[in-house]
Amino acid sequence: MYNEKVMDHFQNPRNVGEVESPDGVGEVGNVTCGDIMRISIKVNNNEEIEDIKFKTFGCGAAIATSSIVTEMAKGKHINEARDIKNKDVADELDGLPKNKLHCSNLAADALTKAIKNYLGEEDDEEQEHEDESNETQ
Repeated sequence: MYNEKVMDHFQNPRNVGEVESPDGVGEVGNVTCGDIMRISIKVNNNEEIEDIKFKTFGCGAAIATSSIVTEMAKGKHINEARDIKNKDVADELDGLPKNKLHCSNLAADALTKAIKNYLGEEDDEEQEHEDESNETQ
């Protein structure tokens, strides 16, 4: 079901844990499959991701995509890392089974949320909920 690269990142995940005193944190989940991903980043003065770690509760594909996205983003400028999309994550793993492609979305989304958190930008979803609650008051 999974290729060798996915299995390697599942069985030997890179950058597991939490960055100490992170500059940005992003957490995403999928209610359908139950996967939860949390990515924390440390950004240096050049706005490059100096350290990045993840904690994931989920299937093998969720762990593998979390692992690979941390490797893809580490050392990159935040603008370059922000451009990492789900297709890039799946391609970097030499593909994922069709029913596991949503995991690459989660990994890319968690990274984007961590970068937005660092930049002080509101998440679109959070803004929508805030707008809805302001309308009901």
